[in-house]
Amino acid sequence: MNSFPQPQLSRRVFLSMLGVLAASGAGCSVPGTSPGTLSRKPSFHEQLFKTDVDHYIEASQRRVFDSLRRLAYKLYRRNPREWRKSADTLQHAVAQIFDVNHGWLLDSLSGRRGIDAMQLAFDPAFRGDRVQALMVGMGSMVQSAFAHQVGFYVLNDLSPQGFYNAARNIEIAAWKLATSRDEAGKLLLLSNEMGEINNLSFEREMGRIVGVLETLSDLLEIKTERIVIRMVQGIATAAFLPIP
Repeated sequence: MNSFPQPQLSRRVFLSMLGVLAASGAGCSVPGTSPGTLSRKPSFHEQLFKTDVDHYIEASQRRVFDSLRRLAYKLYRRNPREWRKSADTLQHAVAQIFDVNHGWLLDSLSGRRGIDAMQLAFDPAFRGDRVQALMVGMGSMVQSAFAHQVGFYVLNDLSPQGFYNAARNIEIAAWKLATSRDEAGKLLLLSNEMGEINNLSFEREMGRIVGVLETLSDLLEIKTERIVIRMVQGIATAAFLPIP
């Protein structure tokens, strides 16, 4: 009676299927693409290769970009002069940022994205749409931490340091948003408002993003056994951190 090495065969088949799945782009990798532009429901076979961590990462990515979209609406409502620089309506301005597969490379920002775009938003000499610059900068930076993926599988290899650095950059951006002023001493962008009724919705929204990114960093640090280098620096003098 013939005996077959079924466990070994099954393992080879499993690994082969993983390779085919990765090669076919099931975990879509499109540099600089907002996840909303390529959203689709994974097939049954693709779902078989997803771990609980993969599902959690995808849910976290959606949460981050939901917060970024809400933040864009809030900023445009408080700063209507900004969306008028780049679009006919507020809704169109937001759609240009999140609903177009532009690779985060916008002519209006001279192709700047990530940290470069965020710095542009707080440059007093910049005359373009500051909200667009800030949101393109944060969105593309976050997607760099997600390795430009819009679907996550066993083979994905994300860096916990990338999420940690992205969280710190959001904190720095929040501080700059509340303090950056033009030559006349006026805030470049209006956000939180203190008065009889305090409006801290901008701070809370950015805090949500920081919380999600920090949780992902902690999770991946455990999963990948890679140590995250945690930096202590004063927020007022802190520089944006690169995303590895």
